[in-house]
Amino acid sequence: VQLQASGGGSVQAGGSLRLSCAASVSDFNTYTVAWFRQAPGKERDFIGRITQDSITIQYGDAVKGRFTISRDNARNTAYLQMSSLKPEDTALYFCAAHFAGGNPASSTSYVYRGQGTQVTVSS
Repeated sequence: VQLQASGGGSVQAGGSLRLSCAASVSDFNTYTVAWFRQAPGKERDFIGRITQDSITIQYGDAVKGRFTISRDNARNTAYLQMSSLKPEDTALYFCAAHFAGGNPASSTSYVYRGQGTQVTVSS
């Protein structure tokens, strides 16, 4: 299974970006998908997760009210809509899929983890 995050870039504070996480797997609709980010020298942050049926969507405290996670199972793709971006949101963003148990806010709890996409927010 390959997960490919895309849509990153440079944006000014207050701006928006939408990231995509495309999965090369036919049973994507059976997986929970989570988003994480990591800035240089900092711990990995849990951004949020969305269950297979989109009924449960959870967010990390740092992004609540600003970021929105969604998915389109027909396209094998999950999305992260980011608004009101701040310089402290600058990080490498990546997605993970197929929760295997344990802490859902830890990237190691997911079977598949993709390459990241860089987001840089300038003040």
